[in-house]
Amino acid sequence: MHDLIIIGSGPAGISAALTAHTRSLDFLWFGDGDLSVKIEKAERIRNYPGLPDVTGQEMKQSFQEQIEGLGLALLPERINAIYPMGAHYAVSAGQEVYEAKAILLATGVETSKAIPGEAELLGKGVSYCATCDGFLYRQKRIAVVCTSPKLEPEIEFLAGIAAHVTIIAAYKGCGVEKENTEVILGYPSEIRGAGRVASLVCQGREIPVEGVFVLRDSISPAILLKGLQMEGNHIKVDRMQRTSLEGCFAAGDCTGRPYQYAKAVGEGNVALHSAIEYLSSRLEP
Repeated sequence: MHDLIIIGSGPAGISAALTAHTRSLDFLWFGDGDLSVKIEKAERIRNYPGLPDVTGQEMKQSFQEQIEGLGLALLPERINAIYPMGAHYAVSAGQEVYEAKAILLATGVETSKAIPGEAELLGKGVSYCATCDGFLYRQKRIAVVCTSPKLEPEIEFLAGIAAHVTIIAAYKGCGVEKENTEVILGYPSEIRGAGRVASLVCQGREIPVEGVFVLRDSISPAILLKGLQMEGNHIKVDRMQRTSLEGCFAAGDCTGRPYQYAKAVGEGNVALHSAIEYLSSRLEP
């Protein structure tokens, strides 16, 4: 049982992890080893204190040097689901389950829209984890919706299990080439099924499948953690970065505009201190 689990490796997650380390918390930190694609692609950043007029690559390098200098471990497993367990949370990541007294979400903003039918059929043929659920579809026909080339190894894994894989790629140049795969460029308009996945619709074509794997860089917080109160696509928080669920905090772009690095770093720090206050209150008689 850890004190805290931080999810996200953008500026908010980095800020929270640095402060958690300084305060000697027992915590786990999940995220991309490359930190933030948003930072990496930034041409020029001119409003970040202490790093004037830097490129995104330069800012990323500065963050990485600080993280490595402190010996912080960033776990690369993608989070599949978070379960409130009363006095703590259980986090499903890959094929493992981790537990913590508090959760801090710094997941950024999900840019790809939810597919109609996705939420309704989650756990009924819709999955976000290839390694967790892939073997349920041995020698079956499935579809994989993929939004990033970085996730193609998961498609390769599924292609080695399923009878046929229809790949719906939201980007050009999908690199998966197997005899039992077919690539369609685009994004699904619907996942259909009465209580169980039966088909997927894309580019006006209905494709019969028994399962749909949706592979995104991140999963919407509302799907990741049931019961989390949202405001549109953003997590609703108060000034202390507390969410609607006790022991759950959020920071950064996932809490709303402005999408600024300085704002994200500040919120990550505030959220971490709120988590510390929450953990301390649990120790009081």
